[in-house]
Amino acid sequence: MGIAEWRGQLERGEVSARELTDQHLARIEAVDGTLHSFLEVTSERARADADRIDAARAAGETLPPLAGIPLAIKDNLCTKGIRTTCSSRMLEQFVPPYESTVTERLWQAGGILIGKTNLDEFAMGSSTETSAFGPSRNPWNPERVPGGSSGGSAAAVAAGECVASLGSDTGGSIRQPAAFCGVVGLKPTYGRVSRWGLVAFASSLDQVGPFSTSVADAAELLQVIAGEDRRDGTCLKAAVPDYSAALQAPVKGLRVGLVKECFEAEGLDPQVKASVLAAAAQLEALGCELVDVSCPRFNDGIATYYVIAPSEASANLARYDGVKYGYRSEQAGSLAEMTARSRAEGFGDEVQRRILIGTYALSAGYVDAYYKKAQQVRTLIRRDFDAAFGAVDVLLTPTSPTTAFRFGAHAEDPLAMYLADLLTIPANMAGLPAISVPCGFDDGGLPIGLQLITGVLEEPRLLQVAHHYEQAARVMDTRPTAALVP
Repeated sequence: MGIAEWRGQLERGEVSARELTDQHLARIEAVDGTLHSFLEVTSERARADADRIDAARAAGETLPPLAGIPLAIKDNLCTKGIRTTCSSRMLEQFVPPYESTVTERLWQAGGILIGKTNLDEFAMGSSTETSAFGPSRNPWNPERVPGGSSGGSAAAVAAGECVASLGSDTGGSIRQPAAFCGVVGLKPTYGRVSRWGLVAFASSLDQVGPFSTSVADAAELLQVIAGEDRRDGTCLKAAVPDYSAALQAPVKGLRVGLVKECFEAEGLDPQVKASVLAAAAQLEALGCELVDVSCPRFNDGIATYYVIAPSEASANLARYDGVKYGYRSEQAGSLAEMTARSRAEGFGDEVQRRILIGTYALSAGYVDAYYKKAQQVRTLIRRDFDAAFGAVDVLLTPTSPTTAFRFGAHAEDPLAMYLADLLTIPANMAGLPAISVPCGFDDGGLPIGLQLITGVLEEPRLLQVAHHYEQAARVMDTRPTAALVP
């Protein structure tokens, strides 16, 4: 059940917050030995918070909207007094002295922290295989990846280990795992949600957003976490609309653009293409007008991203030098050697690879040829979107070129792994809101995701179209019976 259904049961006394928490903790105990969605389960804190909520309800107090709802948090969001590791040996023992803005808002809204979820190290990856503590597994088929970098958060929601969760999205790290795990994943407009307390990967691209089992739940969570934050200079001051109310607005007459370049993308699975086009036909049946549009530089996003993101990562991760906090090598005779050894031993291969790429792209003699050129292409990508939104209200694409792949499928070819984000990266490059919604299954019973993109701060329209599609298609009513972990 979703947030509204659980809230109704809590308010009617059909279940207590403690019972609901215990149910989800029992579910974690039953399946997480297989899935490894969580790096840390905060059972003691969760039960204490649930007891406080039950006592407040018994006393007749007015409770906030998420009171008693068990939530999971990606382990790159700082939680005061609870380890935040980023799935890296570098931060294995780091316990933040402060709370991130988004998690603080969730606890103020009554949410219950049930645990911290696994991710690719420092959010660099598309499968959770780069986690220093081992990968998470896909609940639909444990031999397949859950996507990444927020794979643990997506798997936890899909497997019923929590009601909803938070992840971060730098180049598709919410939407791609949402597609792989058959859940809803929302990346808001850049700046709509505060990044304060999110451990930085690429500061101009990072964005926090929710995973849920429905679009309505995603709207509720966004309502809580969105809004101005003076501690984050990139956070927008725009008023936060009523996202849940927007779901009911009719979609008849809206123009839905099918991005030509996405349906011609290299490596697009025919089953994925067919399922997404069927979803477009469903929207047409609801009264939307389908329009073919072109974003000529859409597929240039991935090359642009893998210059800009590593460059920003090389700067952000320079703070981990073994001096102030984080892993420190004890096998060094000088400060310089200690820093070098700490970084070599504390960072995994993928993180080191991206730091080296970024450092090279920013080095003297190459910054104009690579980083500056990438920023120019980024501007052109944004202009393509601006032109497209002059003709349509929302853009429609597949979320990922394929369904979830097997572990180790791209172990020898990092570039093939990077292509998993081919269709999600452009929205990050332009700072646009985007959502992934389940739209079908392949012959192996693995979920397929539909991606919708709208203009800056047009989350109400994004959620509106996604919700109407979800309610009409009812994809999960026909899910393969033997697919999901029992």
